[in-house]
Amino acid sequence: MWKQFLNKFPRKSSKSDANSDSLSPSHSIGNGASLSSTIQRTSSGNIASSKSASSVKRMSSSIFPSSVVAGIEPLLSFKDVSNAEKSNLFISKLNLCCVIFEFSDLNKNTAEKDIKHQTLVDLVEYVHSGPPRFTEPMIAASCKMFAFNLFRVLPPNCRSNKGTGENEEDEPMFDPAWSHLQIVYDLLLQFIVSASLDAKVAKKYVDHSFILNLLDLFDSEDPRERECLKTVLHRVYGKFMVHRPFIRKTASNIFFRFIFETQRHNGIAELLEVFGSVISGFASPLKEEHKIFLWRALIPLHKPKIVGIYLQQLTYCVMQFIEKEPKLASTVILGLLKYWPVTNSQKEVMFLGEVEEILESINVTEFQKCMVPLFHRIAYCLNSSHFQVAERALFLWNNDHIMGLVSQNRHVLAPLIIPSLERNARCHWNQAVQNISFNVKKMLLEMDEELVLACKRKFEEEEGKQPAVEEKRRMTWEQLEKAASTFHPVTGRTAVLQLLHSCYEVDFLLNFPAMHDEFLFYILLLLVFHVLFSCFLIYSGFILYLIYSGFLLLSLYLFFFLSCEALIIVSRKSGEKDLVPAFNKSC
Repeated sequence: MWKQFLNKFPRKSSKSDANSDSLSPSHSIGNGASLSSTIQRTSSGNIASSKSASSVKRMSSSIFPSSVVAGIEPLLSFKDVSNAEKSNLFISKLNLCCVIFEFSDLNKNTAEKDIKHQTLVDLVEYVHSGPPRFTEPMIAASCKMFAFNLFRVLPPNCRSNKGTGENEEDEPMFDPAWSHLQIVYDLLLQFIVSASLDAKVAKKYVDHSFILNLLDLFDSEDPRERECLKTVLHRVYGKFMVHRPFIRKTASNIFFRFIFETQRHNGIAELLEVFGSVISGFASPLKEEHKIFLWRALIPLHKPKIVGIYLQQLTYCVMQFIEKEPKLASTVILGLLKYWPVTNSQKEVMFLGEVEEILESINVTEFQKCMVPLFHRIAYCLNSSHFQVAERALFLWNNDHIMGLVSQNRHVLAPLIIPSLERNARCHWNQAVQNISFNVKKMLLEMDEELVLACKRKFEEEEGKQPAVEEKRRMTWEQLEKAASTFHPVTGRTAVLQLLHSCYEVDFLLNFPAMHDEFLFYILLLLVFHVLFSCFLIYSGFILYLIYSGFLLLSLYLFFFLSCEALIIVSRKSGEKDLVPAFNKSC
């Protein structure tokens, strides 16, 4: 009777079980000798037991804590259990794989690393085989394992840009743990694309935090990891429609931080490649949100110096927008002109290539909106001392579509282009640029000879006037320097600010007498406006009247301050009364 009564009490758990429950799955493994002496591998890669099953279970539980679920040993094969137990075995294997190893020392925990590697391979094969359905515990365990293995703080980038060019990539750095990471990424991809995964259930675990951590990994220096992330992100975007706005917003924030703060990110090209396929799926007409993404994220991406690394993907994204809505072509060209690289010849050549690609698909109406500022810039490129820039600009005329656009608007564009072509043909240092300029000029002559000759005559007239204009400018500067030196003689050690102050005094002396009457008129006008507007503000509200009065008093103070300073200068120079008439006469 007492025996039956005592049997009703729960038995005391063993010491090994208590120790295993107290450990966290995220702890690294320190010693794997005990497990390697217990577990043996067959020639086929399966794990065999040299002792009893209970001994293996106790040993694996102590080294891989919390991996045994519902009495299922994680080292078993999926073929050795019934269909009802496969889900528990799947969770047990996932818990085993939550253990993270240190790969800086290749000789440390080699047996445990091999066991985890084989377990990951088993999980990939099971998911690829297509299980009936992923239950919520299976989804939760999967996302937990992905988070333990993938989401980590990336090492800081200590390398500088001194050794590489602006458009050259650094030598890639490879993660030593890639042997495990690669299988985890493969498992994540198979998990996302599996038909057994219900997106409505999985969105609880593949949430905003999960996606944010996934996007942060794009800054990894390992190109293999970024390539896997690119595929995974594309599948996540297609599977979870509810997360699409968040993905676009988070990627935009990454672009903003790269453009305006860090100017350095390893995964911009991969992110743009993902968005290239995303943009191609946008419906026409485009939503305002999508246009804002183009204006605020994609076009400013032309600003960084390392744009050459991702320009191909960026151009593809921009062209996708133009194909969806052709009216955006002029906006894109004006955006390129805003970020045009004036002092970077390599970027200038790339921009000219992108402009040509956009012009190939632009219509006449949109072309006319941007042709004047665009061909002003092209004219500058034609006269560039960098022969590659000049050649790339001249090659635009080899495009039949661009020639058609120029022909339809030749009366506006010819006066912008002909002077640059004439300068190149006469005095450019590169013979190839001279020859191409002559050929382009010949093409324009065949298009409209009378217009080209008229533009040439006008150019020659302006060139003839140029020496006189330069001489007049030189004399004006000499007169200004002479007048400034009269007040404060300029010596070899005179500061620049002192010279500027002298010019400032000259300007006041020359203009103050003529401006005095205008100042009085503006004061009277301001007082009348003040009386009328004050009546309105008093009627509307006393606080607005006080604010307005404060601004008015500040303006009057600044005005009287400048007037007093001018009077001081005039009084100080009263002994030099003949200075102002003499200076006016000389000008």
